[in-house]
Amino acid sequence: MNLDRVAELIRELLVELGEDPTREGLQKTPERVARSWEFLTRGYRTSPEKALNEAVFRSPGSSMIIVRNIEIFSLCEHHMLPFYGKCHVGYIARDKVLGVSKIARLAEVFARRLQIQERLTEEVAAAVMKATNALGVGVVLEAKHLCMMMRGVEKQHSSMVTSAVLGSFRNDSRTREEFLTLIRNGEN
Repeated sequence: MNLDRVAELIRELLVELGEDPTREGLQKTPERVARSWEFLTRGYRTSPEKALNEAVFRSPGSSMIIVRNIEIFSLCEHHMLPFYGKCHVGYIARDKVLGVSKIARLAEVFARRLQIQERLTEEVAAAVMKATNALGVGVVLEAKHLCMMMRGVEKQHSSMVTSAVLGSFRNDSRTREEFLTLIRNGEN
């Protein structure tokens, strides 16, 4: 990412908005915004494999593993406004498990790109399945979208829930229900 070019684009945007980018409060804004966008879109400059950092471990058994309430911050690709919420990830290990923090890191890789919530949910599920060769994977993501809250319909209390289920989570209603019950029981 060329930070100088992004800063120049922000200067141009400030002018188009009717602002003076040389006034005291805005003089360093283009550089700050460029660094902010570099951080907010860092998912483009990494991969699921790099995020896992070889933290895939052999483990016997076929237990369900769930990480609840992973905080998600992303940017809507339609309006480039934030959406944020919680992601719950579960999988049934076949013979490999992920280091617990790596599940959150996988979600972060995809969240830190311009996104739609539906695709983000699917990408997390597919990455967990690929990394673990799990018997099944379930992902539920609940988020609030600023593009709905601060513009357009301006609905402050709405949220969107998406789910992706693969393998046994899709094929076995008991497995799916166990996952959904366990993530519901963790809500405050």
